[in-house]
Amino acid sequence: VCAPPAPSGSAARGARKPDLAEIVRAHGGEVRRRYRLAAVQQRVLRAVEACRTAALGGHLERCDRCGTTRAVYHSCRNRHCPRCQTLAQQRWLEARRDELLPIEYFHVVFTLPHQLNRFAQHHPRVIYNLLFRAAAETLQTFARDPKHLGGDLGITAILHTWGQNLSQHIHLHCVVTGGALAPDGSRWIPARRGFLFPVRALSKVFRGKVLEGLERALDSEQLLPPEPGTDLLRSLRRRPWVVYAKPPFAGPEQVLAYLGRYTHRIAISNQRIVDLHDGVVRFHWRDYANGNRSQLMELSAVEFLRRFLLHVLPSGFVRIRYFGLLANRARKVKLQRCRELHGKAPSHPERPRETTEAMVRRLTGFDIRLCPVCPGGTMRVVARLHPGDPPPPGVEIRDTS
Repeated sequence: VCAPPAPSGSAARGARKPDLAEIVRAHGGEVRRRYRLAAVQQRVLRAVEACRTAALGGHLERCDRCGTTRAVYHSCRNRHCPRCQTLAQQRWLEARRDELLPIEYFHVVFTLPHQLNRFAQHHPRVIYNLLFRAAAETLQTFARDPKHLGGDLGITAILHTWGQNLSQHIHLHCVVTGGALAPDGSRWIPARRGFLFPVRALSKVFRGKVLEGLERALDSEQLLPPEPGTDLLRSLRRRPWVVYAKPPFAGPEQVLAYLGRYTHRIAISNQRIVDLHDGVVRFHWRDYANGNRSQLMELSAVEFLRRFLLHVLPSGFVRIRYFGLLANRARKVKLQRCRELHGKAPSHPERPRETTEAMVRRLTGFDIRLCPVCPGGTMRVVARLHPGDPPPPGVEIRDTS
């Protein structure tokens, strides 16, 4: 059910705005009873509902001046938890900052047809790996062709599996260097300004590589066979596939801003959830097919969680990958050569890992150790809280989101 945004919501009903964890605590049991969940999906539900609660343990901290005491519980650190991505995202971004070159960067999106969603639900690892491989090979095929560039690109590829309404929409966001390093490393070959490769040609090559991989996977029984009476591969071969090339980024800082929005994003953020009332969740979504309009969607809590769980990645699956110049085995040497060709100073040596307190203070100017009650007091850890231990009576619970 969709409706235009309305001022009503949990605030209008006098209730506090809910988050994903509250929805899981209230309706996760019903989802578990109704659906056969994979082990990794079960783990995500347990992690989200336990995040920053007594279930994970934590510590007591007390002000060394006024004696104010509060409990701080551990985060789950699960990559699908909307409360646990901010610092991980910032650490990743800062590691990427020194890798950017003073060149144009392009944004290319490769989308799988929705007819492959069924395969992805049963064999996500196979389908997602195939998407990464086909997209990277497509871009490198064009880059290595002397008619286009004749060298190696740098590619950062980020997997997203969702649409704004939590439906399954499997696509790969690729940030691509606007040029290539010659095979012998002697020169940088820039792309034509504002243009990388022809999108229609990219689409055809991408389609061919995915279908070739699907045939191999079906022949080797890595995938369930298509439904009887359907010729899936023929149907997919006949239709155009979607490869979308956006205008180039304005510069490296815009690339970083973009990556900051996309890299550690999950299917739904807590900010988009409006309310939970009588077993119905309402959340904001953008209807890109209808002028990018902001709307409200209503789903039963069980359906909401079912859709959320569609986007849980297989255990250990890497959803941000690097190819070409940025491939791990060659990144250091090739990037250094690119810097030399662009007259850019060498990259900074690796910095020691910052503590959480130091990073928050540097990014926000706020010291999380300061006492919230008295000026000049510092919160000191005075006791450990074991998993399951409730806080002492009357002690405030600090929200570390």
